Amino acid sequence: MMRRSPQAPNTAASCGSIPAAAGIGLRFQHHREVAEERPAIAWIEVHSEDYFGGGTNPAQLDVIRRDLPISLHGVGLSLGGADDLDREHLQRVREAIARFEPGLVSEHLSWSAVNGVYLADLLPLPMTEEALDVVCRHMDQAQTTLARKILIENPSTYVQYTHSTIPEWEFMAEIAARTGCSILCDVNNIFVSASNHGWSAEDYLLGLPASAIGEIHLAGHSVRDLGNGRSIRVDDHGARVSADVWSLYEKALKLFGPVPTLIEWDSNIPSLDVLLGEAATAQNLLDATQSEARHADAA
Repeated sequence: MMRRSPQAPNTAASCGSIPAAAGIGLRFQHHREVAEERPAIAWIEVHSEDYFGGGTNPAQLDVIRRDLPISLHGVGLSLGGADDLDREHLQRVREAIARFEPGLVSEHLSWSAVNGVYLADLLPLPMTEEALDVVCRHMDQAQTTLARKILIENPSTYVQYTHSTIPEWEFMAEIAARTGCSILCDVNNIFVSASNHGWSAEDYLLGLPASAIGEIHLAGHSVRDLGNGRSIRVDDHGARVSADVWSLYEKALKLFGPVPTLIEWDSNIPSLDVLLGEAATAQNLLDATQSEARHADAA
């Protein structure tokens, strides 16, 4: 049974800011429950594109955000694409920001459109100087148009380009350094990609600038058998966070300190109580990190 609360513990007083606490990704199945029950959630994140224009969904979010800080997480800007950014799409993101006043706005390091055609996936890009220039140019354009800093999320990948020349963590760090954007560190994505490619997930974390980390994502993934003793991890957001990812999250907190942390679950969506339970686990780790920091300051 969820506890009814007008404001979750550790939630910032203003709905315009996101607390260094654990939140959940809000999906359509839980709109009414969240709006009516007002469960103890520190904050929520929604996919920007799901709330463009009019209709029921944006109206429901108008109600929910009165009590909860929100973050907008985009999937359609195609920051890594060779084409120019879609100005109409960017304008719609700007309108969503004006309407919902999110505390954070984020996008993915990926490409998803070519010649004006949108593809139903977040596709990887080669880690090259040319691609880095494209992403930074698009990031500058997006931040200028939106009149605010945005976060960029590291991808989950299953193949690598043979002509990539820059380690992914250095690529992410350089985007932040050149554009002044923040990084959305998806710990599950790091674990998935590191497992698939033979990287060190810990070294990946060490390669990211702590001062640029503005948010962390946690999610579940699956393991697919490829035969001949081979397997691949798939970032499907369809299960609880794995023990390995929780362990990596603890290491991330030691490096970056407590930052807003989100539980993502996009397929096989469970009851809201399950999501709140995952968020509670993250919150316990955040609280432990804050307690250790206080003890260290007092020593």
